[in-house]
Amino acid sequence: MEKAVKQLKDKGHQVFGVKCDVTNEEEIKSALDQTYEHFGSVDILINNAGMQHVGPIEEFSTEKYELLLKIMLIAPFMAKKHVFPLMKKNGFGRILNMASINGLIGFAGKAGYNSAKHEVVGLTKVAALEGAEHGITVNALCPGYVEKSVNIPLEKALELVIYPLVPQKRLLSVDEIADYALFLAGDKAKGVTGQAVVMDGGYTAQ
Repeated sequence: MEKAVKQLKDKGHQVFGVKCDVTNEEEIKSALDQTYEHFGSVDILINNAGMQHVGPIEEFSTEKYELLLKIMLIAPFMAKKHVFPLMKKNGFGRILNMASINGLIGFAGKAGYNSAKHEVVGLTKVAALEGAEHGITVNALCPGYVEKSVNIPLEKALELVIYPLVPQKRLLSVDEIADYALFLAGDKAKGVTGQAVVMDGGYTAQ
């Protein structure tokens, strides 16, 4: 984190870095409170922590399943719980939950990941309704296959997954996902809330 903070400061940005265990509610609240105290507001919250574990349900450990839910479902819930009062003070907020197409359709072997992402989409809708009259929007961004997230060589991924399954026959870039996140966090998207916004090269249109 220190390296990232330094890089941003070197570019002239105002930066305040706080380490936080997203499975610890006290640390989440402290990080948000410190940020509010430093800047005078918390305008944007992006819930982006995640991990993956793959295996059939009968072999999927309960401990691993619970950990995935803690990181990708309970952590975003706790962050919303403690950021809402801060955003309400300023009458403005943009919350973005990094979901996935795994939050819209099923994938064998991904019991924990799929469960968490589906529930995050549901939580997004609830939070959007509760935040609407306070100037707070809440959306879930649901990317498909992304360049740097594929765990096999690129050529193999293209041959086995992307060309047969993705109509655009390409992987998403990290930059285009970041650009969409910035749009959803900006003023031009103030009417967009409670949505699972899909970026998947046409995968879920089939």
